[in-house]
Amino acid sequence: MPIITYSPAYTIVPTYECFNRCSYCNFRVDPGADSWMTLDRASQIITDLQGQNICEILILSGEVHPQSSRRQAWIDRIFDLCNLALEMGFLPHTNAGPLSFVEMEKLAGVNVSMGLMLESLDPALLQGVHRHAPSKLPAIRLEQINWAGELKIPFTTGLLLGIGESETDRDNSLQAIAQIHDRWGHIQEVILQPYSPGSQESLAGAGFDITKLPELIRLARQILPADITIQIPPNLILTPALLLACLTAGARDLGGIVPKDEVNPDYHHLQLPELTRLLANQGWDLQPRLPVYSNYEYLLSPTLTDRLNKHRS
Repeated sequence: MPIITYSPAYTIVPTYECFNRCSYCNFRVDPGADSWMTLDRASQIITDLQGQNICEILILSGEVHPQSSRRQAWIDRIFDLCNLALEMGFLPHTNAGPLSFVEMEKLAGVNVSMGLMLESLDPALLQGVHRHAPSKLPAIRLEQINWAGELKIPFTTGLLLGIGESETDRDNSLQAIAQIHDRWGHIQEVILQPYSPGSQESLAGAGFDITKLPELIRLARQILPADITIQIPPNLILTPALLLACLTAGARDLGGIVPKDEVNPDYHHLQLPELTRLLANQGWDLQPRLPVYSNYEYLLSPTLTDRLNKHRS
């Protein structure tokens, strides 16, 4: 049976506050309007996860402005949450928006992988859905993906589909990711994430035409190097037939199967047994994976490799 993977994950949000105001966002609150996750609360959550076959702690955060007096405290909080997860036997993966090189270097010591969505290279979006989102400048995001390679961080990136970008831009964005990977060899997966309208956003757009996703997956598979896995979010693909068509087209990972999709809270995952049966009936073997793919483990420090091995044992 061909193998499809997923990460048994739980999402911890250091803060929902974010200085960006992307019009499609269903996640953020205004700066200062949210209490940050405390280490005591995180410890309680992670303790409750023991014995539940979860390996990944996804640290997913809103962004504190780079010039904010609270920026260093925010980075320190994320670091401490990741370190706590490691000490309690879990494997952290952080996505906290664009970071400085020094911030990335600090967090790389306590994460087995990290991520940042490229989303799109289309400059027209800066006058559209990203007009109030300074950190969505394509150059900033490309810079971070390159820095991750320089720092030898196993990395996840991807495209956000249906936010106003052109088909040419999707091609260009995939080409840019492929070129960065050709230089550094660190991009383990690319997410093709359809924009799906939610109840908390201001955009209220129609969303991505999900029937076009298999075609885009085939294009991505042609452009991206073979060692980059294509990931799709199963909760945003509304029919089993379409999900299976996406797998046939070349997608091989379903991302973190989590109790709540923090980015798309209106779209719930299928229960894992149901998803496993659905795929098995069509000849696919759904298997859990670690948040760092096996062929990228060589990038990790000895300390993180030791944590990985302890997790396996």
